Amino acid sequence: MRKLFKPLSTWALALLLVSGLSGCGYNDFQRLDEQSKSAWSEVLNQYQRRADLIPNIVATVKGEASFEQETLTKVIEARSRATAIQMTPEMVNDPAAMAKFQAAQGEVGSALSRLMVVVEQYPNLKANQGFSDLRVQLEGTENRITVARNRYIQTVQEYNVLTRSFPTNLTAMVFSYAPKANFTVQNEAAISAPPTVDFNKQ
Repeated sequence: MRKLFKPLSTWALALLLVSGLSGCGYNDFQRLDEQSKSAWSEVLNQYQRRADLIPNIVATVKGEASFEQETLTKVIEARSRATAIQMTPEMVNDPAAMAKFQAAQGEVGSALSRLMVVVEQYPNLKANQGFSDLRVQLEGTENRITVARNRYIQTVQEYNVLTRSFPTNLTAMVFSYAPKANFTVQNEAAISAPPTVDFNKQ
């Protein structure tokens, strides 16, 4: 009887451990960690796609002899700073590294936006089919960046909620699962301010 009881108690203990692990969120941590890494890789992929477009855009714009060199220089410098930052999946857990990365990518976006505004003053560039195609690719890439970032934000939010909720926060402490850094809005103060409406402007 004792020989029969021992295997049964071993199986019961194993079953208890397995159910305990599933109930404590361990598997959810693994799933969301992998999802966040995959989502982050897609974010980097789209930022790289944008960086790869910039040399072609700059080369095309340089063909316009009178184009503002300062605007082009800012785009080139911003791209250089952004591509110099190598973000590994491990660095995602470092808020300082994420802030630096976001700031660099924000500079690229701002420089490109300024470039597109200036282009409007050059009819030859606007009529250039090659530049028009590049512009469409850039707009598509910016949309993909937004989608990839939103997916990453959502995945990290789920992961962070898991690390802070009971009883999964106990699992987080035992296995050292720290909350992940997420994207922040760089111009939060500006976008939170109500817009100024002036009906006197024509």
